[in-house]
Amino acid sequence: MILPVYLYGSPVLRKRAEEIPEGYPGLKGIIESMFETMYHSDGIGLAAPQIGLSIRIFIVDASPVESDDESLKDFKRVFINPEIISYEGDNVIYNEGCLSIPGIREDVSRESKITIRYQDEHFEQHEEQFEGYPARIIQHEFDHLEGKLFTDKISLLRRRLLKSKLNEITRGKVEVKYKIKNPR
Repeated sequence: MILPVYLYGSPVLRKRAEEIPEGYPGLKGIIESMFETMYHSDGIGLAAPQIGLSIRIFIVDASPVESDDESLKDFKRVFINPEIISYEGDNVIYNEGCLSIPGIREDVSRESKITIRYQDEHFEQHEEQFEGYPARIIQHEFDHLEGKLFTDKISLLRRRLLKSKLNEITRGKVEVKYKIKNPR
């Protein structure tokens, strides 16, 4: 089922999400709906808070952009109760956007390599290292579980310059081709 994406200004986007116990009711359906919603919205990642659920899960499928970066081939995963256990490498600046903040893209600095521990959709434990674009996607989605947005990582001056656009998003005054949930 395609769900609405919660927009900037929605309180759920600013909460630290709760851990998911094994046997969480309806989790399989939530995961399926998250993938459907992400594909319908032309995204490559989606975190549960973006669909109004304050639980620790995000999904990624970077296949739409794998021709741009070989490391994205077959990069489709479900991350449940993730924990980034190390950040390494150089800080790299890259232009990011977010389904919850439509129409705004900004340069964001993130570490080039991470190690993450997480459970998959079968609650099997994994610990993996990612670098480059996959590491960036994971950090962006992980931030959603921590109640952070990419706009928190830009300069105060840039945030001030974007204030009127962000206020418009908060009021639901955006044009997108996917379902949205207005924060007001």
